[in-house]
Amino acid sequence: MDNPFLKLTVTDRQILNSYALMLNGLGAYLGDGYELVLHSLESLDHSVIKIINGHFTGRKEGSPITDLALKMLGELEQDPSRTVSPYFNKSSSDSMLRSCTIPITGEHGRIIGLLCINFHMEMPLSEFLQGMLPSQDSSSVTQASSETFSDNIDDLILFSLTETKESVYNDPGISSSNKNKEIIFRLYQQGIFNLKDAVIKVANQLNISKNTVYMHIRNFKVSSPSN
Repeated sequence: MDNPFLKLTVTDRQILNSYALMLNGLGAYLGDGYELVLHSLESLDHSVIKIINGHFTGRKEGSPITDLALKMLGELEQDPSRTVSPYFNKSSSDSMLRSCTIPITGEHGRIIGLLCINFHMEMPLSEFLQGMLPSQDSSSVTQASSETFSDNIDDLILFSLTETKESVYNDPGISSSNKNKEIIFRLYQQGIFNLKDAVIKVANQLNISKNTVYMHIRNFKVSSPSN
């Protein structure tokens, strides 16, 4: 039976759908020890609309909301400022869980869904760590990405430019006359020019005009297969 007190709007459903898409990435990041459940409150009898690692509890899409989730939902509705905190719980198979239930708000500040995170603490530590560490396959290590963590845009742009310049200048296959063009092309591929004033900052560092940078960017866009 549908929840008679809550009818989702189109925007509400779009919000829940965005969470459903997010669960795929979150599940891949957290690993096999976490069960992630997305509930829609429009139908309490079939509230589960997305679940990752549902084998822990035997649930699947279309399963009902739990009694504890109903209780916590009532508490959240009575006190919207209630702090969301992790708690310990036990599954029907008596397995220890470390859980957290996070409310999802939609239009007009209504709670339209719940995101439940359950870590199954009886999972062997070796098995859990195996999912967290890079595999021994050499290709996976080679493909590891590097990421620049900066507290301001200027440092991020300068770091990317410096790293790209070094790579281009050390490549004997790129002629001197094409080095600036190649630097701009690589920065364009990285999305650096989506940052505010990146064109001006790059132009100043390369000692060229901003119009030259813009010209190269326009040429890249025109020649891109997606255009």
